[in-house]
Amino acid sequence: MDCIPAKKMILPVKNGIDIFGSTHMMNIYRGCGHGCIYCDSRSECYQGGRPEGDFGLVRAKKDALKLIESELQFRRKANAAEMVVGTGSMSDPYNSFEKEEELTRGALLLFDKYKCGVGVITKSALVSRDAGLYAQIQTHSPVNVGITITTTDQDLCQKIEPNVSLPKDRFKAVSTLAGAGVFTGVHMNPVLPYMTDTEENIRSVVENAAANDAKYVLCYGFGMTLRKGNREYYYENLDSLSPGLKEKYMKVFGRKYVCTSENAKELSLIFKDECEKYGLLHRIQDINAAWKKEKPKQKNLFEFE
Repeated sequence: MDCIPAKKMILPVKNGIDIFGSTHMMNIYRGCGHGCIYCDSRSECYQGGRPEGDFGLVRAKKDALKLIESELQFRRKANAAEMVVGTGSMSDPYNSFEKEEELTRGALLLFDKYKCGVGVITKSALVSRDAGLYAQIQTHSPVNVGITITTTDQDLCQKIEPNVSLPKDRFKAVSTLAGAGVFTGVHMNPVLPYMTDTEENIRSVVENAAANDAKYVLCYGFGMTLRKGNREYYYENLDSLSPGLKEKYMKVFGRKYVCTSENAKELSLIFKDECEKYGLLHRIQDINAAWKKEKPKQKNLFEFE
């Protein structure tokens, strides 16, 4: 695959720690082929670009694994064991090329070698391939694998997230990771107004998460964000989903950054009640506290692959 130059791979998080509990960030690939019509990473402030342009073109960082190892060696003297590297915020670490390239897997092997933690966010069921490796890392460092599932409606999923793993396959990945003893949960954001902001969808996501042994379901806002770049692309795609939907968005939200569902308060209460009914963590502070201290028994590296 194509590569782009890179000087550094692991960067410290501004203010020391991010909302998901990571101290450092890493994007081993640039661009994303999932094609999600709502993707915030398409925003101009991230130099996102359009699917037919740069953003939809997935490329690896040149010499990524060599750079990662060099940086971990350097940080070892500064106690790399306290590092938790987050990945998946700008480019899915389990994009379609990862199956052959195995760069994310290579990075995980280095995290195990240098004893640092990892937090992953992905929409790909391929993440379950590395269940045994995540379990191995978790014996010495924090691990959190968050799998984003915005809807359980397979048909709707294929319209708003055309190239991702189907919801049923992502839930199966949750089950596989949980079975390996890995701290795993479901990220439900964004919640799309007039599409996924229904009581039925919220209940279904939480119920399926519980049925597949997730530790948590996270929804940090019942709505979505729209910035210049992703707003235009999102609006362009709305009419193909439902005639008149674009005009409704423009009337209600216009050029707002935060687009909150009109059902947000009601859905928030339903979400909380459903999570508590199934014993699922749902507050970000509780989730972060839990995964930072979870260390199961030692498992064989390839036991769950």
